[in-house]
Amino acid sequence: MIVVAGEALIDLVPQGTGALSALRPALGGGPYNTAVALGRLGSPAAFCSRVSYDAFGTALLDRLRETGVDVSPVQRGAEPTTLAVASVDADGSAAYSFYVQGTADRLFSVPAALPSGTRAVSFGTCSLVLEPGASAYEELLRETAARGVFTALDPNIRAGLIPDPDAYRARFKSWLPSVSLLKLSAEDAEWLGGSPREWLAAGPAAVVVTRGGAGMTAYTRDGGEYAVAGERVAVVDTIGAGDTVNAALLHGLAVRNALSEEAVSGLGAEGWAGLLGFAARAAAVTCSRAGAEPPYAHEIAA
Repeated sequence: MIVVAGEALIDLVPQGTGALSALRPALGGGPYNTAVALGRLGSPAAFCSRVSYDAFGTALLDRLRETGVDVSPVQRGAEPTTLAVASVDADGSAAYSFYVQGTADRLFSVPAALPSGTRAVSFGTCSLVLEPGASAYEELLRETAARGVFTALDPNIRAGLIPDPDAYRARFKSWLPSVSLLKLSAEDAEWLGGSPREWLAAGPAAVVVTRGGAGMTAYTRDGGEYAVAGERVAVVDTIGAGDTVNAALLHGLAVRNALSEEAVSGLGAEGWAGLLGFAARAAAVTCSRAGAEPPYAHEIAA
């Protein structure tokens, strides 16, 4: 079981150009997309969050169930669902503004236990920014790592939500001793400062940096550096691409029986080439269609 901990929200995606173009609601949120992608790839997965009782919240949970994701760890609340208004550039890159005041996911609390058989827990995005939920997710991250469970982190920076960048950067560094696998985009890496080697020295067994169409690179504690090129595809938009990479990396590690820091350290050049190549193919499928629509297992070769 791979547990994904973090927010579920509604993306409002423009259907045309200009500030007043019609907006289409789409199910989203970085951790939510990762959970859906894991389910579609065939990994046993669970979602750990706090979701509204409103119609959006119901739709979010319905999709997880349809995808085979266990929603028993999900907490519910009467507060509204978080909204994210997307804007998409000519090259398909997406940016977001958020409506988060008083929303359900901010009131997440640490669960008494995670599902039986949990082998890995994934964290990231807005859930580690917005209090008081951020502190609860942070506590869950530390507790999970202390029990020896594999942990993954994708900070997936949303700068507009971070009132004190320096404080967040310091907090990010404090998480690293509790992180097994750090995945982040090149843009996130630039915003955070530091380098993969610095982050590896603080704790993770591996750091994966994605570079959009240019591919991605994995860095390991033993000095290894493994890169793959991006898959060529007609990009509709990049919504959910990074989340698909998260899921593909975790799924790929699971099928290789490598959800441990020791196993990750021992993957070697061939293992990393296969794992990163699979993640690149999965992300390309997501980019080839509108919104966060990650691939099913039959659409890509493992």
